[in-house]
Amino acid sequence: MIAAGLSVLILTSCVSGKKFRELQMTNRQNQMDLDDCRAENMSVSMKAKEQDIKIAGYEKDLAKLKQDLAQAQSDYNKAADELASVSSRYAELQSAQEDLVKGNMNETKKLLADLKAAQENLKEKEDVLRQLEQSVDMKKIALDELNSELEKKNARMTELEKILDTQKKIAHDLKNKVSEALLGFENNGLTVTNRNGKVYVSLDEKLLFKTASWEIDANGKKALKKLAGVLEKNPDIQVTIEGHTDNVPYKPGSGQLKDNWDLSVKRATTVVRVLLEGSRIKPSRLTASGRSEFQPVDSNDSDVSRQKNRRTEIILTPDLTELYKLIDRD
Repeated sequence: MIAAGLSVLILTSCVSGKKFRELQMTNRQNQMDLDDCRAENMSVSMKAKEQDIKIAGYEKDLAKLKQDLAQAQSDYNKAADELASVSSRYAELQSAQEDLVKGNMNETKKLLADLKAAQENLKEKEDVLRQLEQSVDMKKIALDELNSELEKKNARMTELEKILDTQKKIAHDLKNKVSEALLGFENNGLTVTNRNGKVYVSLDEKLLFKTASWEIDANGKKALKKLAGVLEKNPDIQVTIEGHTDNVPYKPGSGQLKDNWDLSVKRATTVVRVLLEGSRIKPSRLTASGRSEFQPVDSNDSDVSRQKNRRTEIILTPDLTELYKLIDRD
């Protein structure tokens, strides 16, 4: 809509203030949409970090459960040993009782009392042993559940890393293709870099435009046509064209443009038209925007630094649909 609005603005030398304000509002909306995309990209990294923190928590809980299980097993073994000892003593008392049934009655009563105490002690040990068995079983169940959850998280992280690696490879391969296509232009006003999974093609003003102009010269068109050839062969790549200026106020000559905002947007839309002209690129893949003087790459305190800031950046973004689906999935 920015391109269409500016086209009408260019074709008519004079427009109403109301129409101009509508175009400004549309431009601001597109700026907000682009900022949302940045926030969404940052969300990818933040969610990946959150997954790492969650897995660390699961691993800590798993270690604690293993420690509790080992302690429970130790208590269980100790109780089993005590039960065996009591059972042995109980058997000895039973044998002694049988031998002394016919003997001294007082001794027999004492043995019966000892036998009863041994039986009660045995019952207590059996109760403790059952409780320990239940505790061990519960901890084993909790441990199995935690292991299962940890395996799921690890599998999801592995899948996420695989998709991220794929996206990085796509961006790397795309950079190589662009660099190869624009081999004769690199270091002559054009650079190709890979940042944050995207490919940035930066073109100095001198390669495309004359100062304060938005008309692209023949050499600049040649570079853009070569880039268009790469974009035709990679239909899943989204393309954003950003115009940038220095901080020197724009002085309109013909009255078509008002300031650096207008100039940066006009340059971006001009690049869009050159990329689309005679190509099979779908217009829906392209977005034109103006940054004016507000995203400099260098200070504006010298002619050299201002020249660096006067540039056009073409940002190539691989399709991240699968990555976003995985991140949003619980």
